[in-house]
Amino acid sequence: MRVALITESFLPTVSGVTTSVCKVLEHLARTGHEAMLIAPSGAPAEYAGFPVHSVPALSYRQFPVGMPSPQVHRLLADFGPDVLHAASPFLLGAQGIAAANRQGIPSVAVFQTDVAGYARRNKLGQAANAAWRFVKWVHEGADLTLVPSTASMLDLRRVGVRRLARWTRGVDLVGYHPNHRGDPAVAALRRRLAPNGEVVVGYVGRMAPEKQVERFRALRGVPGIRLALVGDGPSVPQIRRELTGMPVTWLGRLSGPELAAAYASFDIFLHAGTEETFGQTIQEAHAAGLPVVAPHAGGPIDLVAHGENGLLFTPDDERDLRRCVALLAADAPLRHRMGEAGRRGVLGRSWENVCGTLLGYYEQVVDERAAVRATVSVPLSMQR
Repeated sequence: MRVALITESFLPTVSGVTTSVCKVLEHLARTGHEAMLIAPSGAPAEYAGFPVHSVPALSYRQFPVGMPSPQVHRLLADFGPDVLHAASPFLLGAQGIAAANRQGIPSVAVFQTDVAGYARRNKLGQAANAAWRFVKWVHEGADLTLVPSTASMLDLRRVGVRRLARWTRGVDLVGYHPNHRGDPAVAALRRRLAPNGEVVVGYVGRMAPEKQVERFRALRGVPGIRLALVGDGPSVPQIRRELTGMPVTWLGRLSGPELAAAYASFDIFLHAGTEETFGQTIQEAHAAGLPVVAPHAGGPIDLVAHGENGLLFTPDDERDLRRCVALLAADAPLRHRMGEAGRRGVLGRSWENVCGTLLGYYEQVVDERAAVRATVSVPLSMQR
């Protein structure tokens, strides 16, 4: 199969969208398919052996935002894909879907942006309705929209988007593993993070307003804990101010074995943001055998079974967040049981399995387009 991907985010920008696109390209390479990627400027020239075509972009909050370009139509025409995969489509992705439709190419759009949460946080009012109308317009152009969670499914159905299916995300079950806690590098990191044997409450992700990392301030004064934060972004100065005087270790942006070591050095994983369409780092924490504390909102609702593999706190209630973390910090056996349950829960979610499901969706939209074309090409007298 020939697959064209168009994405609003790619390397060197690190995000959930980037990670998913990389994993899809790697899977396509392993399974013998052909692919190409269209991405905002600044991307590498190739990935997983496939060409990456850059289009002009503007910078917004340290993110390059791909702008519509005449190149998109030409690149698709030259490549002649069987299917277009639009990752979190916005301006660039919308153009890609429109170009695919003009060329008769079926498309799959992957929804990964919590428009409702962004609108609530920024008090956009009527602008939120316009944003949802735009989302509906973009996704109605695709043959199929893949959503990562039940919350996203409900949001899109509410605004009238049709042709929806669930597609989760995969997780590296080897790189993130409870056994890594015994590695020398992890032991050294734990001595740094918790020199007196404290419970390490960790976070991994972008330091941006929608992640609400400043809510870790609710843990001020909880006995026997230390915080470890992995990631960077525009909210770092504000978060530093909010957490002044608290026992925090800033680890910066990590990847590969260093990121795996960070997860293995944590005792509890805390995610405070209420705008996650999925929650990839929550899956990674579960794979590493960690109990997770997260809000009862968005993607985490599907990932955290309250009282089994973690705890869900009332959204926007920092006292409840504090209560959940304090409960786990004081109970090592409970942390261990929940961590084991989290690991068991993700064992079927390898990237191999998840990408295999995605290929099935590609084949579905290709077959449906072919069936429509065949019906249209049959003379009306023969259809009776």
